[in-house]
Amino acid sequence: MDPALHQIVERIRAAATDATPLCIRGGGTKDFYGEALHGEVLDTTALAGITSYEPSELVVTVRAGTPLAELEAALAEKGQCLPFEPPRFGSNGTVGGMVAAGLSGPARASVGAVRDYVLGATLVNGRGDVLSFGGQVMKNVAGYDVSRVLAGSLGTLGVIAEVSLKVLPVAPAEATLEFACSQADALRLLNEWGGRPLPLNASCWFEYGGAGALYLRLRGAVAAVEAACTHLGGERKDDARAAVDWQALRDQQLPWFDTANGPDALWRLSVPQTAPVLAIDGNAPLIEWHGGQRWYKALPGQAARIREIAHAAGGHATLFRTSASDTPRFDALSAPIARIHRALMHEFDPHRIFNRGRLFADE
Repeated sequence: MDPALHQIVERIRAAATDATPLCIRGGGTKDFYGEALHGEVLDTTALAGITSYEPSELVVTVRAGTPLAELEAALAEKGQCLPFEPPRFGSNGTVGGMVAAGLSGPARASVGAVRDYVLGATLVNGRGDVLSFGGQVMKNVAGYDVSRVLAGSLGTLGVIAEVSLKVLPVAPAEATLEFACSQADALRLLNEWGGRPLPLNASCWFEYGGAGALYLRLRGAVAAVEAACTHLGGERKDDARAAVDWQALRDQQLPWFDTANGPDALWRLSVPQTAPVLAIDGNAPLIEWHGGQRWYKALPGQAARIREIAHAAGGHATLFRTSASDTPRFDALSAPIARIHRALMHEFDPHRIFNRGRLFADE
C-alpha cells in the first residue's frame, strides 16, 4: 500500500477505535460550505499526483489531494478540460474537495454536473477499509453507483483517495455576447433560446450600477458559434476579457459577490429554469444556469421566507456563505430521503468519525 494512503488508513482505524471525530481537509478552500466543522484535521494533501491519463480515451485518474489547478493545467496541455468548470475558491483547492463538495461552475446547465463525470473512485471507509467503485469507462456499474454518490457527500461517507474522471476536448470556438435587459426579459430570452439548436454553454444576468445585463457564452464548432452570434445579436465581448470574467464568476470573485457593504449572507437557490422572477426582498439576484441557479444576498433572518419562495417555485435554498451560526445551511430533507442519507452514512462510517455535523446540524 502507498505510504501516504497507509498512514491515512491507520489514522482512521485509530480514530474508529477511540471514537475520535475527524475533519477531512484537502486545501481547505471550502471550509465555509456546510453546517459545521468538527474533529481533528485529517490532511489528504499527501495523496497527490495523476496516476493515469489517456487523452485518447478522455479519462484521467488522479489522487484526491492533487491540486485542482495542477489537474486542469495537465488537461489544458492536451487541449482538454473539466467541462463542468469546478469552482476553486482559492489556489489550494484539491480534486477530492471538488468531488466531495459536488459544486459546478457556469457551464453546469449545458454540460452536466460533477457527478456526471465521475467514473470511479477509491474510498477509505470508517472501518479503515480501502474500497474501489466504478472504473474508467461509462458503462461499468451494476447496482448502486457509489462513486457518484460521493459527489456532494462532503466527506461524510469516507476519505476519497482517488477518482477517475471523464474529460472532454476544449471547444473549437467560443464567444460571449452581452444584452442590456431586465431580469424578467433575461429569463424570457433564456427560455426562448433554450428551445433552439444554439450552442449555449453558460449565462449570467445581474445588475451593476442600476442597469441589468445578460451575458451569454456560446461554445462549439466555429460555424455554429459564428452563426449564433449573427442570429442573436447583442454586443460581442473581447474573448480574453470575457474568459477572465467567466473565471471570476466561477470563483465568486465578481464585484457582485462582495458583501463588504451589505448583508454577509449569500443564498443559493436552485429552481426550474422556467421559474419567474422571485419576490425576494433586497438586492437583485445574480442568475446563472439559464435561470436554474439564482444567488441572493439577504440576511439569515429571512431564511423562512426565502425557503418558502424557493419551494413554491419547485426548488430549494441553501445558505451558501454566512458568519451566522444559528441558521441551518441546507433545507430539511423529507423523512424518507433523510433515512436513506443516514443509512448510507451508517453503512460507510458506523462510528460516525467523518465530518460529523457537516450535512446534518443535529449530529
